Amino acid sequence: MTATTPVEDVVDQPLGVYTRPRGGNGWRDWVTTVDHKKIGILYGVAALFFFVVGGIEALLIRLQLATPNGTVLGADMYNQVFTMHGVTMIFLAAMPLSAAFANYLIPLQIGARDVAFPRLNALSFWVFLAGGIVLNLSWVLGGAPDGGWFGYAPNTGIVFSPSPGMDFYALGLQITGVASLMSSINLTVTILNMRAPGMTLFRMPVFTWMMLVTQLLLVFAMPVIAVALFLLAFSRLFGARFFDPSVGGDALLWQHLFWIFGHPEVYILILPSFGIISEVIPTFSRKPIFGYPFMVFSGIAIGFMGWGVWAHHMFVSGIGPISVAAFSLSTMFIAVPTGVKILNWMATMWGGRIKFSAPMLFAVGVVSMFTIGGLSGVTHAISPADTQQTDTYYIVAHFHYVIFGGIIFGLFAGLYFWWPKVFGHMLSDLIGKVNFWVMLVGFNLTFGPMHVLGLQGMSRRIDSYSPGFGFELWNMVSTIGSFLIALSIAIFVVNVIMSAMRARGQAPCGPDPWDARSLEWLTPNPTPVHNFDEVPVVESLDEFWHRKYGTDDDGRVVRVATAEEVCEDGSAVGVHLPSPSFWPIVFASGLPFIALGLIFNLWLTVPGGLLVVMAIYAWIFEPVDDPDAAHGDHDDHGGDEVTADTTEEAPVV
Repeated sequence: MTATTPVEDVVDQPLGVYTRPRGGNGWRDWVTTVDHKKIGILYGVAALFFFVVGGIEALLIRLQLATPNGTVLGADMYNQVFTMHGVTMIFLAAMPLSAAFANYLIPLQIGARDVAFPRLNALSFWVFLAGGIVLNLSWVLGGAPDGGWFGYAPNTGIVFSPSPGMDFYALGLQITGVASLMSSINLTVTILNMRAPGMTLFRMPVFTWMMLVTQLLLVFAMPVIAVALFLLAFSRLFGARFFDPSVGGDALLWQHLFWIFGHPEVYILILPSFGIISEVIPTFSRKPIFGYPFMVFSGIAIGFMGWGVWAHHMFVSGIGPISVAAFSLSTMFIAVPTGVKILNWMATMWGGRIKFSAPMLFAVGVVSMFTIGGLSGVTHAISPADTQQTDTYYIVAHFHYVIFGGIIFGLFAGLYFWWPKVFGHMLSDLIGKVNFWVMLVGFNLTFGPMHVLGLQGMSRRIDSYSPGFGFELWNMVSTIGSFLIALSIAIFVVNVIMSAMRARGQAPCGPDPWDARSLEWLTPNPTPVHNFDEVPVVESLDEFWHRKYGTDDDGRVVRVATAEEVCEDGSAVGVHLPSPSFWPIVFASGLPFIALGLIFNLWLTVPGGLLVVMAIYAWIFEPVDDPDAAHGDHDDHGGDEVTADTTEEAPVV
């Protein structure tokens, strides 16, 4: 509970708490912030930037393939562009955009002040950004990676890829992997240890549950790809021969390591989207989620079963009929928990008073498009069919229906749904609907024809094709569709700009614009720096909804309070918060120097190492109390007394 505390008591607060409200928006506030909300926004902005970069790379690919014997890109540049398209979209766009939602929303949904380790959270973002910079420096420092986003040996060896591009791939992804590992451990501890009183595991929103499964997948998957990238880097930089069969190495070792990571990675990408639409669909159907325990346990089952299907990517690699049979069965079985989710979403909508606002349209788009992608994926469980389809555009169509249809549509549903929570104003619903329909049409025009192209025999990863094979029409249709997707992204950007201009000078929107259900909507919009005025006590699933609605004597649902009566006003001041720090960004800034030193000249690792060591040393010994507090400077608190909630203090790491 909050209490009125004399100023002198706050002055003597323990080290590690920061009483000055973190409300500034100058550049120093952003580069030193440890506020989970600002870090979430930083993740989102960086991810959307890389999403645009990856989209431009996709447009170049489609321009090259629009007509036979394309000349937009040469063969070598095409290899670089399609490799960086995959790497950028997966590791620099989809994963960090999911991290943006996780960072911003998880503490709010569980009733916490911040994440468990705020500085580690800041470090994870800056390390991710350093990895993204390293990957894209390759464009101007000798050539981008050219071995495909999957990096199969021996194509990634010095003989077949003599440029430094794959070195940037190995080291850049290693850095981003470290960032993901730090973030996943942090968020896992946050969910398990920092829930509000009464917030049992089975009172958590489905979004938080799916994020918990995602973080656990990351904890176990990232070390696997770290080992693979370590072997690749040592093979290229120091002459090791882990993948060379002539000296006892094994080229298939890379494939096993990569896909043991790579298939859980699919669920690392899709489960956050599943969590998002599991919040959106009940809200706009005016019903609780159907089968909450089944939704939770199906997500857990997906997490477990995702580790047992990796070799269906390797059916034509010679792993043998017994392995093929086993992984065919596991691939069929993993469709079951996903089907449970689809049926539960449909049952939630069934009989509901559905309102097709923009977030709901994107959520329904996920259900429909992911179902198509899932069905085409199940065909790969039949090994003879997979043998025919492998390395054709049928595979490209399948994983884009899963990744774009399942992930990007879901992330856009989340952007439209939680935008007022983050920025205090709504995006235009009309423009959002136009955004959805243009994206949906463009998406299906782009990737639907690829099923046909694949079944006609068009190979993946080819930079051109000859006329006369029947590929011309569908490639042109696919290229037109890709530009419609680009138009839809431009419409979203216009929506963001216009809504911000419209909101300038106006009061923030109401605290509950969607009549939502989960705890984050208990706070005003935008979310105050301290999250909650008082840490809430949770008594049921959909706690926020139950504070607004009850039942009458006849058992009918009736409103018992307005959102304004239920929501907090965000007026608490002096709440203990972790102090900001420059050292996470200093630490991260040393990593590109280390990577460049390993690639070009080991002397460059010296300044990078010094920056890292200096940041670690300074981080350990940095005073973490508010320096102004010792001088009695409490003007920010607005008077001689401040309101201090000492019941929940986020530890500083």
